[in-house]
Parts: sequence; C-alpha cells; structure tokens
Amino acid sequence: MKKIPEITLLFWIMKICATTLGETAGDLLSMTLNVGYLISTIILLVGFLITLVAQLSLKKYVPVIYWLVILSTSTAGTTLSDFMDRTLGFGYAVGSSLLVFLLCLTLFIWYNSEKSLSVSDIKSKRGELYYWTAILVSNTLGTALGDYLAENSGLGFSGGAILIGSLLAITILAYYFTKILTVFLFWVAFVLTRPFGATFGDLLTKNDEKGGLDFGTVGSSMILFSVLLILVVYASMEQRKNCKI
Repeated sequence: MKKIPEITLLFWIMKICATTLGETAGDLLSMTLNVGYLISTIILLVGFLITLVAQLSLKKYVPVIYWLVILSTSTAGTTLSDFMDRTLGFGYAVGSSLLVFLLCLTLFIWYNSEKSLSVSDIKSKRGELYYWTAILVSNTLGTALGDYLAENSGLGFSGGAILIGSLLAITILAYYFTKILTVFLFWVAFVLTRPFGATFGDLLTKNDEKGGLDFGTVGSSMILFSVLLILVVYASMEQRKNCKI
C-alpha cells in the first residue's frame, strides 16, 4: 500500500510550502475575515476529515489528494494552535509543551500498535490513521513553536526562521553523518519545518513595523498556493511517468 511519497528534497520543499500556506490561509480565515479561532478550527477540521477520507479510500499515492491532506492539517493546525494559546489562554510555552506530549503519546501508541514508526512502509489503515494523527499534531505544535519564537523569544520573524533553519541543517547533517534512527530524524525534521513555515509565513504577511514583508494574508496565500500548485502538478507528472516504467 504505497500511498505516500518518497522522502526526497522535493518532498521537503513541498512540505515547507504547504505549511507556510497553511499559516497564511489559517490567519486569512480566522483574522483577516474575522471568522474567529474556534469557528475557523471547526471548519478546517471538517475539511481535514473530508480530505482524509479521500486519502484513506485510495489504493496508491495520488499527489493532489496527499498534499490536500497535508495542507488541511496545516491550516487546521494553525487555527487550533491559536485557539489553544490565545482564546483558551494557555500561552505559547504551555501550548507547545502540551502538544509535544500529545505527539510523543501518538508516536508511542502507534509504535506499540504497529511495531513500527516507518513512514515509507505503512501496511494498514490503522497505521495510516496514526500517521495522519501525528502529522496533524506536529503541524499544530509547529505553529505554537513558531509563534513562541517570533513573538516571545525576542528573535522576531526573521530570527525565528534563521534559528529553525539552523536546526534543520543540523538534522540533515545528523542524517548523513550519524547513526541516529532515520525515523526519529524524519519526525524531528517534520516538526521543525512547521515552525519554519509559520515564521516564514509571518515574515511574508506582517507589516514593516513588525519586521515583515507586508504581502498580507491574501497576497501571501495566493503566491504560496501558486507555487504549491506548480509543484503538485510536477509531482503528478513524475508519478505518471514512474507508473509507465
């Protein structure tokens, strides 16, 4: 049941693009359109469930559907994190700690159930559900971490992005030059690319006074959607080409 893409450079580029779009699109719905964090989260979680059902019904990897689920977890994770940290008053530090615990718990249950955390050889629907649950939690965690770095750490949007980028570079070096488990490094990288996308998204949308580029949520979302669409089309073409071989 090969329903997920190969973990290549293209995968990580598309993941960062999708999570950054998730940040800007989530903010567009909850703040720019003034829908609010709770209602936005409910709407986006319903969207996530719809795309997830479509993904679970497939028998092979379909780039459009797969990346729609990734995007839906990212947008839902953005508003869910904001709802926890701002509306419920948890704050970024407490919210991030809670989400770290939930991610570790998800991975622990997944491993004890499936005896594996492999993201390249998922053999059951139950394993798929654990996979997507971990992705939803990690994307929510990434938003909280990104907001903490951008707003509470004193680093600002660009400083937060540089820090996360450096941690990602260390993770890449660990993959090539250490014997640390590949699965562990994958989840570290997956979590880190979310706050990188969150801080980069804030860098695109915020005004000059806040250290941003002032594209706004609408302009940033349109740019990122266009880039992601091009990458998905390319991935689909490569998928068809591989199927013919």
